[in-house]
Amino acid sequence: MKPLYENLREPAPLEDGALRVIPLGGLGEVGRNMNVLEHEGKLLIVDCGVLFPEVYQPGVDLILPDFSWIADRLDDVVGMVITHGHEDHIGAVPYLAKLRDDIPIYGSDLTLAFIEPKLREHRLPAGDMHIVKSGDRLQLGPFELEFVQVTHSIPDALAICVRTSAGTVLITGDFKIDHQPLDGRKTDLAALGRIGSEGVDLFMIDSTNSEVPGFIPSESEIGPVLDRIVEEAEGQVVVATFASHVHRVQQVMNAAAKAGRHVALVGRSMERNMRIAAEKGYLTVPVGLIVDANELAALPPEKRLYMATGSQGEPRAALARMSAGSHKFVNLEAGDTVVVAASLIPGNETDVNRVINELTQLGAKVFHRGNAKVHVSGHACQGELLTFYNLVQPKNVMPIHGELRHLVKNGQLAVSTGVPASRVVLADGGVTVDLKDGQARISGQVPCELVFVDGKSIGEISEEELEIRRILGSEGFISVYAVVEHDSGMVLSGPTIKAIGMAEDDAVFDEVLPDVEDALKDAAAPGGKDPYVLQQAMRRVLGRWVARRLRRRPMIVPVVVEQ
Repeated sequence: MKPLYENLREPAPLEDGALRVIPLGGLGEVGRNMNVLEHEGKLLIVDCGVLFPEVYQPGVDLILPDFSWIADRLDDVVGMVITHGHEDHIGAVPYLAKLRDDIPIYGSDLTLAFIEPKLREHRLPAGDMHIVKSGDRLQLGPFELEFVQVTHSIPDALAICVRTSAGTVLITGDFKIDHQPLDGRKTDLAALGRIGSEGVDLFMIDSTNSEVPGFIPSESEIGPVLDRIVEEAEGQVVVATFASHVHRVQQVMNAAAKAGRHVALVGRSMERNMRIAAEKGYLTVPVGLIVDANELAALPPEKRLYMATGSQGEPRAALARMSAGSHKFVNLEAGDTVVVAASLIPGNETDVNRVINELTQLGAKVFHRGNAKVHVSGHACQGELLTFYNLVQPKNVMPIHGELRHLVKNGQLAVSTGVPASRVVLADGGVTVDLKDGQARISGQVPCELVFVDGKSIGEISEEELEIRRILGSEGFISVYAVVEHDSGMVLSGPTIKAIGMAEDDAVFDEVLPDVEDALKDAAAPGGKDPYVLQQAMRRVLGRWVARRLRRRPMIVPVVVEQ
């Protein structure tokens, strides 16, 4: 198995007759999935998603793929193909569309229906979108595409087979094998076997659950558990899950209808997505079941069920506001029931546990993945991955969608089914893979930086600025201010020290003030001195004292004014 490469150079121009895969996100991380295929001077984009920030990225709203490598080649893009409608696969579409708003977009009916309002929110046209379904084939420049039905935790997910003169690439997207899916859309194993028998030169396969043995249980196993929880609940019921998890919402609505409860959808994305799913026929809603949140609040508690966002503990989402007692409509009380019916996205553990603890403190009965079977994953475990490898029998394998440990384990599974270790390519974000003459190999590396969205700012926040935010949030802030007479170098005022976000009172700095003043006087000189030199003199003395005396490393901002 090939190791990850370091210090790679930008790849040379693509050789004639070769195909290049450029992952601009989704490798070495769970999120911002985006792969670009290059062949005969044309580009095909597969997925364009976002990554959600972790606690060490304060103030960041979203993280985008790095579009810099394709920014100057957008005219070469023949289309963008989306495997399914989850945020980590569609969330960055509007940001790419801002660079070129007429890229043709191809996806299933529900997937495009979820993308369209995102484009409208960004005031972008949504006209060049093309619905495809399983079994469809189409030609985009030098790429011939075939779409294959797969089961996932959202309806209408598709794998994509890309045929070119350089070879055939099969991209699974996110998938699992569910023999009893709620909507009857089983993963099309027959089509995958046929494609495999025709020959797959490069297999790009989901790695998220590659470390988990066995098979993922069917989504249908969740329904009876939800039925029992809702039936036995005495007060209000709140169920939190992903706003795109149509199958889970369907089962919750079924449980509510059986228990004689009405349902209110709480959270803008939940309301929008479920409205779209119902309009498209992917969600069946009994007449009169869904009511407005205000109307539901007027009913007795035992008649209420709220379907809410916030399963990842997001501070501004509905569930977190309920747990803090600050939600506009929902006031939880002792004896109420809360179900967190979702998996944990890596990095969200602290936020989710905080919300669960706050709900428990309110006296709510909280059911979650750790204590009840209220969630099953949408990603294949080892049993399903091995099944796919044996069906497809690929010549080369490139694990995608996962952290490094997931990619490595997926590669080991491929080897266990007979794929030569030399034909398993482990790539990281930006590491390009070339396919020629039936052999896949690392060919170079393109930029693949984290692109932060902070309000209206896109890509303007750097890692250095995030470090400053982390320091401000964990170590505090100290300002030291002084006025110096320009001609004589005499200190006219200060130094004055003020601290923010520190436990100590400002009086603690009285001890170091004489040393700071001495340092300033020594650095000052008649006729004026560069204020920067005076500022650094104060910063050094104060910084050393704070590190030694207070065991802190706060941000220190010195200000010297010359008069």
